[in-house]
Amino acid sequence: MNKPKKNKSFQVNVFQNRIVAYALAFATILAFITFVIVRQTGTFSLALYRPYVTLIRNGLVNTIVVSFVALVLSLIIGFIFYLMSISKIQYFRAFTEVFTEIIYGTPLLVLIVISAFVIGPAFNSLDRNTMGYIGLITYMTPYMKNVYKSAISSISDEQYLAMDLFGFTPYQRYRYIIIPQVIRVLMPPMMNNFSQIVKGSALLNVIAYGELFYSIRVAQSQNFAFIEGYMLVWVLYLVITIPLSQLTRYIERRWSL
Repeated sequence: MNKPKKNKSFQVNVFQNRIVAYALAFATILAFITFVIVRQTGTFSLALYRPYVTLIRNGLVNTIVVSFVALVLSLIIGFIFYLMSISKIQYFRAFTEVFTEIIYGTPLLVLIVISAFVIGPAFNSLDRNTMGYIGLITYMTPYMKNVYKSAISSISDEQYLAMDLFGFTPYQRYRYIIIPQVIRVLMPPMMNNFSQIVKGSALLNVIAYGELFYSIRVAQSQNFAFIEGYMLVWVLYLVITIPLSQLTRYIERRWSL
């Protein structure tokens, strides 16, 4: 008769211990950051960035916009590359494999620089912002292709046999079986890739694109508050990426039920 109460008490203790552990972990990291700041500067004040609120806000908006555009376009192009990778035409399969290996072996920074300063001028394009977009999209395309590959391969042969057995039409296959399962498998890695794009967009500062990191650098060049600027940009990126990671975990738990 007392088992439910004991189980409930045990769960409460586990929850409390978890809260304490996370609080201690957070306090440890915060103490380390505070120590570093104190060692680097005696007066830490974000008030020096008050005149640059509009600049930083625009940089934050640009970061989100370029990340979203890169996500959508890399999803579209990644799907095309997935179709090419399963094509019966040998050249398409070979092209996607070679392209994927080249992109995997190329740092994002290098790809952005080559896109803006080498490939763009070769096609008479001096629009470095657009070429930076293209570099970011190109870099994410193979990763999105693999996301589609994993999602579609999650549908077993038995399910296809069952669809044949029950006489599903192509519409019914995609509407009730294939698309729901693909979306369920696709969402978490897609959200992770979006977080990667947000972080990778910081490298667009090398071509003077007005994203978040570049905006902070502009402000730093005028107020010389380098420590405050680096800490501010760090926090602002975390404000974007941590909710994304938490949303990804929530979706994984929710859809795994």
